[in-house]
Amino acid sequence: MSEDEAIGSRETELLAARRTSMEKLERAGMPAFALTLERALGVAEQTPIAAVRAAHGELGLDDVTGTIVTLAGRVVLKRDIGKLKFLVVRDRSGDLQMVASSADLPEDQFTLLDEVDLGDIIGVTGRVGTTRKGELSVFADRWAMLTKALRPLPEKWHGLQDPDLQQRRRYLHLIADEAPRRAFLARSAVLKTMRRVLDDRGFVEFEGPMLQTVAGGANARPFTTHHHALDTPMKLRISLELYLKRMLVGGVERVYELGRNFRNEGIDRDHNPEFTMLEAYQAYGDYHSMMELSEVLLTECARAVNPIVGRDADDLRISVQGRTIDLTPPFARITILGSVSDAVGESVTLDHPGLPTLATHHGVHVERAWGPGKIVQELFEKLVEGTIEQPTFVCDFPREVSPLARPHRDDPGLTEHFDLVAAGIELVTAFSELTDPIEQRAKFELQQQMKEVLGDEVHPFDEDFLRALEHGMPPVGGLGMGIDRTLLLLTDAASLRDLIMFPSQRPE
Repeated sequence: MSEDEAIGSRETELLAARRTSMEKLERAGMPAFALTLERALGVAEQTPIAAVRAAHGELGLDDVTGTIVTLAGRVVLKRDIGKLKFLVVRDRSGDLQMVASSADLPEDQFTLLDEVDLGDIIGVTGRVGTTRKGELSVFADRWAMLTKALRPLPEKWHGLQDPDLQQRRRYLHLIADEAPRRAFLARSAVLKTMRRVLDDRGFVEFEGPMLQTVAGGANARPFTTHHHALDTPMKLRISLELYLKRMLVGGVERVYELGRNFRNEGIDRDHNPEFTMLEAYQAYGDYHSMMELSEVLLTECARAVNPIVGRDADDLRISVQGRTIDLTPPFARITILGSVSDAVGESVTLDHPGLPTLATHHGVHVERAWGPGKIVQELFEKLVEGTIEQPTFVCDFPREVSPLARPHRDDPGLTEHFDLVAAGIELVTAFSELTDPIEQRAKFELQQQMKEVLGDEVHPFDEDFLRALEHGMPPVGGLGMGIDRTLLLLTDAASLRDLIMFPSQRPE
């Protein structure tokens, strides 16, 4: 028998043994899949394990109290020494030992504990106390199977070692490893914090359509589908922006959305086809207003995530890939032209006569049809962005690459557009938003002219959005903040795929 055949045979035996245990439980009158905790044990709610530990942390050795609690969770460890059985139960707040004694449990209940396997979900009621070695425990007076696990957990609870399997079977990874649970909790904390900050400032949350006939708001290739009832081709949105701006036209002066975007593009450390964004718009603000809001959002999110990843809540000096990043505001401000000039060692302007040659000299590929603004953006992305460690506002992008941003108040060749970059990661993009429908129409038309060079990755022409702008949108500052990239920074994860619970993958 080959090694693979032996492994397959062993797996078949394990699955059969668990089904046999399930049948024994059922024959004994204990359901293998309970309806509720209350139906199984007569108790409506479990006591969180963390609460038990918090309330009984000062007990001495061999001290059993009169406090009765009910635990519910997954069995992660099991030891049998005859008339005593020890099971470690895990819930979302921690682990706690259950001690089952033949003297305390009815004989049938004690015997049925032999049918409990690692991974089963059980409920137990008993007194809180400590063992002779001082281990905090629940001394069971009754227990019940809540869910029988018909498959064993990987490697006897040591977790999945293959990163691909960790992502494909995240449910197992979550059971066995603290890292994905911390990532999940950190994401929840960031979303709650962003909502709190924005709600406190008078912003109103909005939900825009995910299926759109024109997927605008960014330069990206959309996923396409077909709406059969309407007999209309549809696209998954690539940005939240344009429907939020329609809300501004409608008089909602501070509005935001936390939602999913979808871009039919590549996958790498800081890109995934499906990702979460915050977009927020403030009437009568500008990109300076958005700088201040970006600082508050990032620092408050850091304070929320810090305790989850083992840092002091107010410590804004965090480690990212071995570098110390100081998130204490105010953040530095530079210009894109100034940063590119520093990188190439000479002054770079939009009317620089040798931009294509300069870019090629520095190893940056240039398409023949690119204008100076696009070349400057490429130089920045290839030579500068990855070198920015401390949080920095990179300001004043060329008009050519910012079709939704307002022309700069001091230089009409630029826009009031900034990117917030830290540890080489672009976290925020923000504008003083373009409100002039005539200028916006001209920019959309220019984008269509560029489509021959850039393919689908240009802003589509959105006539309905232009119609909305013609009704009047107030002066406004807007920002887009990547939730996944923010978490990449704040948790020091190696990749977005460690932070997105179920990232995009090829089928097995």
